[in-house]
Amino acid sequence: MKLIRFGSYKNEKPGVLDENGRRKDLSSLFVDWNYQFFMNDGLRKLADIDLSAFPDVPEQERWGACVARPGKIICIGLNYSDHAAESGMPVPPEPIVFQKGANTVVGPYDPVLIPRKSVKTDWEIELGIVIGKDVRYLENIEDAPAYIAGYCISHDVSEREFQLERGGQWTKGKSCDNFNPLGPYLVTADEIKDVNNLSMSLLVNGEVMQIGNTDTMIFDCNYLVHYLSQFMTLEAGDLISTGTPPGVGLGMKPPKYLQSGDVVELTIQGLGVQKQVCESA
Repeated sequence: MKLIRFGSYKNEKPGVLDENGRRKDLSSLFVDWNYQFFMNDGLRKLADIDLSAFPDVPEQERWGACVARPGKIICIGLNYSDHAAESGMPVPPEPIVFQKGANTVVGPYDPVLIPRKSVKTDWEIELGIVIGKDVRYLENIEDAPAYIAGYCISHDVSEREFQLERGGQWTKGKSCDNFNPLGPYLVTADEIKDVNNLSMSLLVNGEVMQIGNTDTMIFDCNYLVHYLSQFMTLEAGDLISTGTPPGVGLGMKPPKYLQSGDVVELTIQGLGVQKQVCESA
């Protein structure tokens, strides 16, 4: 199942993408793809629905983020061995964990806003995990899939000066407006055969900047869910951004950053395509 949301910002409605690629409006049956939906066994109920009975979403309707605003966004730094090498940093012995503001989540085709006074806005394609039900102190890594609702593209946009040079605290370089385009859809976990072998790429103005595969992740999805649950309760609808492969602007010689008018395109195998135009905030 591919979950989508549509409509104006902060007024999105829930839907799904059917097998013919049509967006179907399920707002008459569900309020949203939110905490209550996931915790109340919504995915199982959704699987039993005849989608042909529901209206199509008008083609001109905006694509929203594929899930409602998460309770928290947890990000993992330096989680690709080839990205760690690019950054000149050692492979971390444990996941590097930070958070970004939940209000950064926007639709997959909404603009990336270049913050005021920014000169180092950077791109990062990431695999996103959406939590399917609350979990705390998970005992076995093998049980982690039961707590994963699905996967999506998560664009972890970053302002490197704010992140690295303005106090050494990452949150303010990660939490600017529109810094987390999400979607276009959430693919339920049962439809992904091997989440540890998905190709991914990011282009800026048609030029390939990032290319990678989830098989070079240092800590895989199940490990991350298990690990994070030892420190905090992961709640249904929370988003985990699992790190980025090599090719970010910061790692280039000389570094290269986004400017107003640039077009960014992101693809992860089986999870669709995002496209954003950069604009000045």
